[in-house]
Amino acid sequence: MSDTKDVILEYVKNEYLEEGDDQEVTYTTPLISGGIVDSFSMVSLKLFLENKYDIKIPDDVATPEAFDSVNNIVEVLKKFNIE
Repeated sequence: MSDTKDVILEYVKNEYLEEGDDQEVTYTTPLISGGIVDSFSMVSLKLFLENKYDIKIPDDVATPEAFDSVNNIVEVLKKFNIE
């Protein structure tokens, strides 16, 4: 599971933080409520996960709460037997 968390964390850091941004992002950092990921970015994050893990995440599962931290995203992925 740590590998999955690290893949997601690295994606978030690379895609959503400005170069030189020294903001620390961890598995528990609020991504959406913390302003790192906005609604448009959440869609791209969902597409990244779907492509990376060859799954389809229903829109009713991909809620702001479900995508608000790396740990929350991993809980969503567990429903698809991805750990």
